[in-house]
Amino acid sequence: MNPILLRSRRGLTVTAGLALLTAVALTASLTSASGQESLATSSPTGPMELPDEWMTAQRLSDGSTELSTAKYAKARGEANQLAAHTRSVYRNLAERDWSFFGPTNIGGRVVDIAVDPQVEDQVFIAAASGGIWKSSNAGATFTTAWPDSSGQSMGAVAMTSNGVLFAGTGEPQPGGGSITFGGDGIYRSKDRGATWKHVGLKDSHAIARFAIDPSNEDRIFAAATGNLFVPGGERGVYLSEDGGDSWRQVLAAPNDTTGATEVVIDPSNPARMYAAMWDHRREPHQRTYGGPGSSLWRSDNGGQTWQRMTNGLPTDADQGRWGLAVAPSNPQRLYAYVGTALGPFRAFYRSDDGGDTWTQTPVTAGQASQSTFSWWFGKLAVDPKDHNHVFLTGVSLMRSTNGAQSFSSVSGPHADQHVLRWDPKKPNRAYLGNDGGFYRSDNNGASGWVKSTYEPYTQFYTVDVAETDPALRVGGAQDNGCNRGYNGRGGAWNAIGCGDGLQVIIHPENPNIVFGCSQYGSCYRSENAGGTPRQSISTGQTVSDRRNWLTPLQFDPSDPNVMYYAGNIVNRSTDNGRTWKAISPDLTGGGPNDPSGYPWGTVSTIAAAPTDGNKLYVGTDDGRLWWTDDLGQNWNRVDQAQLPGTWVTRVAVHPKDKNIAYATFSGFRSGSDRPHVMVTTDGGRTWTDIGRGLPDAPVNSVVPTADGLLLVGTDVGVYVSGWNGGEWAALGADLPNAAVMYMRYHEPTRQLSVASFGRGIYDLTVPRCPAASTKLPLRAPGVGVVGALASCRAG
Repeated sequence: MNPILLRSRRGLTVTAGLALLTAVALTASLTSASGQESLATSSPTGPMELPDEWMTAQRLSDGSTELSTAKYAKARGEANQLAAHTRSVYRNLAERDWSFFGPTNIGGRVVDIAVDPQVEDQVFIAAASGGIWKSSNAGATFTTAWPDSSGQSMGAVAMTSNGVLFAGTGEPQPGGGSITFGGDGIYRSKDRGATWKHVGLKDSHAIARFAIDPSNEDRIFAAATGNLFVPGGERGVYLSEDGGDSWRQVLAAPNDTTGATEVVIDPSNPARMYAAMWDHRREPHQRTYGGPGSSLWRSDNGGQTWQRMTNGLPTDADQGRWGLAVAPSNPQRLYAYVGTALGPFRAFYRSDDGGDTWTQTPVTAGQASQSTFSWWFGKLAVDPKDHNHVFLTGVSLMRSTNGAQSFSSVSGPHADQHVLRWDPKKPNRAYLGNDGGFYRSDNNGASGWVKSTYEPYTQFYTVDVAETDPALRVGGAQDNGCNRGYNGRGGAWNAIGCGDGLQVIIHPENPNIVFGCSQYGSCYRSENAGGTPRQSISTGQTVSDRRNWLTPLQFDPSDPNVMYYAGNIVNRSTDNGRTWKAISPDLTGGGPNDPSGYPWGTVSTIAAAPTDGNKLYVGTDDGRLWWTDDLGQNWNRVDQAQLPGTWVTRVAVHPKDKNIAYATFSGFRSGSDRPHVMVTTDGGRTWTDIGRGLPDAPVNSVVPTADGLLLVGTDVGVYVSGWNGGEWAALGADLPNAAVMYMRYHEPTRQLSVASFGRGIYDLTVPRCPAASTKLPLRAPGVGVVGALASCRAG
């Protein structure tokens, strides 16, 4: 498979820094590494991949220049306060149970693996935004080993020989189809994940790797990558000499945008160790993923002093992320590779004298399988028994048996590799983590890769349920396509096409009719529950100049044969998605102001009134709201002075009144009065903030119920209020702390299903609150309705 085309699951790329290149969309029909069909778009023109800009740009649309751990810590603190208030005042809301629906067989990005040195067949993994997981059967199935209430973003996991476990929070891969969340340092567990204690490096943002001194396991090294957005903080290599109780920096970053991504100890001489440093920074309209700080280092005195290795290695500034590994059977043999600052693979190097000198090997970009984003990988693994047998992470898993003179791809695993480990207790057993989850090989990694059968840490963008049977569900998953869960709670899900899975919806009257979308609006229509044959809804069949990463595709609730699709122009179908006609002008500001940034200027959400098919509301990524009363003959723009100006994540219309609608917004308030939730009661003419009292975090979804409740999903939980807002309560107490990206409410059964980004699909039965349905006048922001939620009872 062409790795450039496979990368299409991430979508378009544009330039960073001073380069101003044009992003070109290519549409292709592919088969992914996992065997599923995909519809995709690709353009390898530079280092800034727009898919990761989608979630990042939403959260920076408030004018911020960074997404800090501190912002999320503050929002989670507010969420905890609201949850505590709910428990004391509205216990019936707080004690609602969230139930995990699935999937268990899809998986998601695994970034690190720790093999238990004492317990047979036991391994621990770090899921990118899903916490730490444990398997006691060699990875066949996993159970959680991390608190649901803690931040779920992970970068590293390691274990001492006597079973002490370390977790490094924050993902060091800076996006790849999605946002990667930061963390708050290092945690330690002395009971194999049953309980955890925070032990340091709170300002590290992301931990990329641990190295434990085999001669003294109280000596633990951590590679701190640093904040992706803000220079400074805790960066470089840190050492604990008391088993993790305290940490001190032993290798400082060359500059304030450089962090450590690798630290390795010579197993035959623990006084000798190596580190990889990476110079990188993400800004609102550009990313710089390389520079003079990217480099390789060696210490010969246990980390007390370090020297940069340069003999045979490049010393210019065009260096991106380095991968580095030592051969356990011959520690004089080192391997390293580096990308360019723009992202493509640059060169592979080998040392046979412990790093004194280096020689470039003949490995080509095609053999390396790095595509345009070498910064997404950055890891090497050497067979513990054969110093010539080395694996290189990339889109495909690449393997060399001749000391990195050449590489060939290994068949079987899902695309995008992140970590490979051998089990010292089992000859020839290797474990692999990639964007598709966890794999095991008992043929030394050369072949025979078997995927885990139970790994419930999928990153979902969307979820839908069948109106005819809410046990039937579909969803779009980051790097794992469109998926169908028609086998009940806990049952197997089936891949039903797509590259990245985005909007996936089920016909309201016929669950065999399913629509699925890849990135940038490459969609299909299936009359076989998402299976083949599929009718393509290509970008050529609809009218638009630009399309959102998650292009909205929706049914008209008053007529299931009517559908809406939008890029920067709204398209309508009256024959259930077979043909389309434009019904609007460009509803955006006209596209990106900066060609090196996210391609602003797309419709991000559409909603038709259930009681009147002529009434539509539309929101855009550049903060605009529109409405029409006559099916697009006339479009009315909401006065921008009424709105926060941030990304409109969702609009929803009142189930009984076409003139009442809700809009939710991304971004943070950042000390301003910027709203997260707004309502109109006059058909869109005027809007009022009703989100006061919610945690200051992006709101991603909103649902008004028919009997008076308003439900919102945020980056830090799900909340409930009356129709007119004002007083908010946490809904349920046991939903894992992963961002809720999308919600789907099934009115007949009161089932609320949510798509979490890292922990799969959950659902809950929404209680009834008779007092909330009382039609009340709007109030001043933050003023609640006494008793509106207190009357909630089980349905």
